[in-house]
Amino acid sequence: MTQSPIGLAILGSTGSIGRQTLEVVQSLPGRFNIIALSAGGNVTLLEEQARAFKPSMVYATRQDDYVRDTLVGRGRARWAEMEEMAADPRVDIVVLATVGAAGLGPALAALRAGKAVALANKEVLVMAGQILVEEARQNGGELRPIDSEHSAIWQCLWGESNDAIERIILTASGGPFRDTPVEELSRVTAEEALRHPNWEMGKKVTVDSATLLNKGLECIEARWLFDVPLERIDVVLHRESIVHSMVEFRDGSIKAQLGVPDMRLPIQCALTYPERLVGAAVPKLDLKLMPTLTFGVPSLRKYRCLSLALQAGRKGGTYPAVLAAADEVAVQHFLSGYIRFTDIANALDDALSAHDGVTDPKLNDLLAADAWARTFAEDWVKTKA
Repeated sequence: MTQSPIGLAILGSTGSIGRQTLEVVQSLPGRFNIIALSAGGNVTLLEEQARAFKPSMVYATRQDDYVRDTLVGRGRARWAEMEEMAADPRVDIVVLATVGAAGLGPALAALRAGKAVALANKEVLVMAGQILVEEARQNGGELRPIDSEHSAIWQCLWGESNDAIERIILTASGGPFRDTPVEELSRVTAEEALRHPNWEMGKKVTVDSATLLNKGLECIEARWLFDVPLERIDVVLHRESIVHSMVEFRDGSIKAQLGVPDMRLPIQCALTYPERLVGAAVPKLDLKLMPTLTFGVPSLRKYRCLSLALQAGRKGGTYPAVLAAADEVAVQHFLSGYIRFTDIANALDDALSAHDGVTDPKLNDLLAADAWARTFAEDWVKTKA
């Protein structure tokens, strides 16, 4: 029997993950049907994508008359908000590739509608992990990780019981400054921070990789995705980015998922689960060409943002939401040249210290904490810049 195409809504289609998702779709002809595409301000690329994939719905944060006429004119598609896209009955999987809290509403809408959410947005799970997991459980929705690290853990756990997990081990490349002395970090530039040695990613996540804040966020994500306490989630440095993460089991055995550092592999895994298909044009890993695989312990003195993220994760409540929101603002101002690289950690530290947390937050508490942290970080930058 011929399988019906899987309906996809790709939220953040013009970013790095969104573009690579569309590459995966093209590599598997007839497998998917693009129902909806949304983007930020890159309307030119969104228009190209809409012509190529013919979605029924489009959205862009830039909403002037020219944009609407270009994207919606001549009956090609209709304008729809991201929450409507996520809940549309024709959509089977929502690819959440937006950045920051803007993805929270669509994620909740999709899970409440019982859909699978292929998650590349770290911040929504960090901000509201407990709420998202509960919505998925109550409504038959599903969270499928796209991050290479969480995809690796997910794959290692296929067929395993959560009761057998001893430890989750997240690997980190160390980013572009892994060999830079701590004393020199205050002088590094945005251009240098964006030169990741192993991965091609969006600007924000690339800077987070340089500070290792991304690994702290991933620890908090893993806590919700896999129902494992933060105390049993470790981070190890792994320069080569070949081992994408590991799970240690109670009998002492360790499972690892290995592959070339290419995001199309975890994207395809999330889209085609539980099948493994020949599709994405990604080179196969040849271990004979890998003379060494190295592992080490990250320095919390050098990677202060990792330490701050773990601190926020242990406190829980609204603290992770404050961490994620303040980081979004600080990274934006670092990329714009208003603050130094080391000021990112300083801003997060001050925001977490100043925040009066809510222990058992509801959605409104999390949204309020997010808004408070953004205002705090903006004021902090104005004072320091």
